[in-house]
Amino acid sequence: MFKKILIANRGEIACRVAATARRLGVKTVAVYSDADANAKHVAVCDEAVHIGGSAPKESYLRWERIIEAAQATGAQAIHPGYGFLSENEDFAKACAQAGLVFIGPPPSAIKDMGLKAESKQLMEKAGVPLVPGYHGSDQDPALLQREADRIGYPVLIKASAGGGGKGMRAVDKSEDFAAALESCKREAINSFGDDAVLVEKYVLRPRHIEIQVFGDTQGNCVYLFERDCSVQRRHQKVLEEAPAPGMTPALRQQMGEAAVAAARAVKYVGAGTVEFIVEQPGGYAKPEDMKFYFMEMNTRLQVEHPVTEAITGLDLVEWQLRVASGEPLPLRQDELSITGHAIEARICAENPDNNFLPATGALNVYGLPECVTFERGAVRVDSGVRQGDAISPFYDSMVAKLIVHGDTRAQALARLDEALAQTHIVGLATNVQFLRRVARTDAFTNAQLDTALIPREQAVLFHQEPVGLPLAAAAAVAKTLLRERADEGVDPFSRRDGFHTHGVVQRRFEFEFGGAHAKAWLTYERGGSLHLAVGEGDAAVAGPLVFTPQADGIELQFAGQRTRAAVYAQGEVDHIFTPRGATQITAIDLLAHAGEAAAEGGRLTAPMPGKVVSFAVKAGDAVTKGQPLAVMEAMKMEHTIAAPADGVVQELLYAPGDQVTEGAELLKLVVAEKV
Repeated sequence: MFKKILIANRGEIACRVAATARRLGVKTVAVYSDADANAKHVAVCDEAVHIGGSAPKESYLRWERIIEAAQATGAQAIHPGYGFLSENEDFAKACAQAGLVFIGPPPSAIKDMGLKAESKQLMEKAGVPLVPGYHGSDQDPALLQREADRIGYPVLIKASAGGGGKGMRAVDKSEDFAAALESCKREAINSFGDDAVLVEKYVLRPRHIEIQVFGDTQGNCVYLFERDCSVQRRHQKVLEEAPAPGMTPALRQQMGEAAVAAARAVKYVGAGTVEFIVEQPGGYAKPEDMKFYFMEMNTRLQVEHPVTEAITGLDLVEWQLRVASGEPLPLRQDELSITGHAIEARICAENPDNNFLPATGALNVYGLPECVTFERGAVRVDSGVRQGDAISPFYDSMVAKLIVHGDTRAQALARLDEALAQTHIVGLATNVQFLRRVARTDAFTNAQLDTALIPREQAVLFHQEPVGLPLAAAAAVAKTLLRERADEGVDPFSRRDGFHTHGVVQRRFEFEFGGAHAKAWLTYERGGSLHLAVGEGDAAVAGPLVFTPQADGIELQFAGQRTRAAVYAQGEVDHIFTPRGATQITAIDLLAHAGEAAAEGGRLTAPMPGKVVSFAVKAGDAVTKGQPLAVMEAMKMEHTIAAPADGVVQELLYAPGDQVTEGAELLKLVVAEKV
């Protein structure tokens, strides 16, 4: 076993590798960028080396600096994690040339599986089933269009060197192909430095099921069963589980053996994942009719590897270290078995209600359920951040991975919902509540899975309000009263409990909730009881308000409802978490906002920090509502800025290639009413 390794990554995966290394008595070296100088992964490793600027190309992608850091600190091997250099053939070769062990497959395997077109040809020779498509080297757009027309729509354009959902476009009809191809190629060249693509038949009602494989230097290779990763947004995984619901023993064996055949075809060593698209021609109720086709092989550890660890009881990072140090696989195929069911939810800094736009900001509140970390347990949270840390625009938006394990899928689902309900994050937008809604859909609960689950269930997944104005206002009022009581002095004149000897004492509150203005009246009744009325007219909700402070929030009763609420105040905004879901409400201080003008119309601002890729208009152009105006790139993804209304472009304020901050005005638009 190695004595010291360098971890060529950051965040959660760097902390994950460090945890296993520490358990095995292996020293660790972290590398970090300017933005990560105080990051968690730097703190948990034994040593740390600064390697450059905040942007990945200035630090985590500078493999020569990483190798220098390994040599300077006496590390014997480099663990690349996932992303960044984990599937970089040149980096793996450079490690070997420097006398360092690359904890991953040989460079030849990375090369063979790194390009989708070539890997498909290799798999065809190995007898692994393939989706009908074009995987050739001729990238003439006219040829690609003809091939797409020949295959039949819908088709999927995929960057040959791609991964993580980047450089991928679904096309429903021939006339949309050219524009989708251009966008796909642009994103591919920006993300991977290679704009080659392949075109495949888009399988209807598809499931995404992958097989975890492991090989050693002695020629042994096993599969550690499957993971279902069908629940995706923008071609990126949201929920993963193991084993795959409805998987038959016969199909599991067929897919496992095909995955091993794929690994053997490239003389694979270490942890890898063979991904299959699984067609359900007989519908959800007939798993025996499922057919599988090879998609790609990820020559690294996967983000979702903890669900495999949960059902097998194994530590896959430990297996990686042992295999890389020359040891044989710890177990044979017949010694591997499945226990229970596991589900992983990726908690990301993003706004699901705004097309999953990435979010940046500080983790002002980062509350997690009772859990273990980086080890097997009923509830596990793997995270590379701490409360107070910032989520920057330079890296991936994932905050943490929440993994639950149960004896059955139903038990795992119950644990997932409870754990998500206890995850309280304030300071930036996250997908936590969205994950709860996905897991609660009838489709997911009943394992009616395919990659279109999220768009199909959008009516119950987006723009939902689980708490409602009455309870939100009651929680905000209760929190205000508790805060005021905490400020009371010992003399009776400092009391703020509405004490009076005669008459009625009433207090007015004003809120913004769900984009609308709302009022509430709190009445202090004789004897100390409280009465709250929220709203006006027929929509008003009124009743006694009773609340009791608890260690983890407030026990609240109002209008026939009883719940527990945790309330976190951030300026004027109260973030409210309840068992049924979370919301936020803004308390309006009328004096503080007196004289403020209405927001200026016709302004288009950057929704996040990033780079301006292109403008689709010029000054003087007339535009219609919804028309694309500009493209921005942030967190490795492209985002289209559309016109909010009909109007005329007055001025472009930036040029393609410019970096902009969140809220920066990109262009001036005179809306139609003002033309």
